[in-house]
Amino acid sequence: MPAVPARFHAPDAAAAGDLVTLPEDESEHLTRVLRLTAGAEVRVFNGRGGEFDSVVEAAGRDGVRIRVGEPRDPAPEPRLGVTLAQAVLKGDKMDDVVRDAVMIGATAVRPFVSTRTEVTAATLAKSHRRDRWQRIAVSSAKQCGRAVVPTVFEPVSFDALIKTLLENWLAGPALMLVEPGAAKAAVAFGELEVETPKAVTVVVGPEGGWTPEELEAASAVCRLVTMGHRTLRADTMGLVATAAVFARWKEF
Repeated sequence: MPAVPARFHAPDAAAAGDLVTLPEDESEHLTRVLRLTAGAEVRVFNGRGGEFDSVVEAAGRDGVRIRVGEPRDPAPEPRLGVTLAQAVLKGDKMDDVVRDAVMIGATAVRPFVSTRTEVTAATLAKSHRRDRWQRIAVSSAKQCGRAVVPTVFEPVSFDALIKTLLENWLAGPALMLVEPGAAKAAVAFGELEVETPKAVTVVVGPEGGWTPEELEAASAVCRLVTMGHRTLRADTMGLVATAAVFARWKEF
């Protein structure tokens, strides 16, 4: 069986015949890691759903240029759009959240800072964390075969997140995951009475959980939902909940 060509993210690829330059990270991967040279057959995807059989036209110190070939059918995207709204986690845990969200099929990731988040918005901005997460999204899409790179939005405050959900509530339900017993209004995920939506927002809190004030504010726009009878880690909850959403509405 012939080897599958390596895949690369080429945002400028649009049609057969295009000559495009790979981003710096992708160029380094092609030349330094895979050691490919001019004439190598590759596949490129533009992050917007297009994927193409292509050929390396030139590879050198001044970058890598790709001659875009014929389009090919990419991996199908989920019919149900899932946005993961995740409270920013400490250390590198958020990297794994973004990677797994893209891998399983999320449409977008919305980081936010809540009361018990252990990192400030100023720190996130200063360290250009959003740029890092977007690169991780590209890498995850590249690895799992997606031709669409989900957007990782700039981190916002919890209040700003709630305002966004209020403004877009017609786009689909928002499900806020809470610990068992955390709120009287919470229902088990399996007991939700919701017709098959076109989009869902899954809202996951920080390691320290939600404050009573946040639960009250969110209840105006979110369905408070528990996922089983166990308390799950904040860095795995998004993956578990997205998988449950896809299974519930027959994406899997």
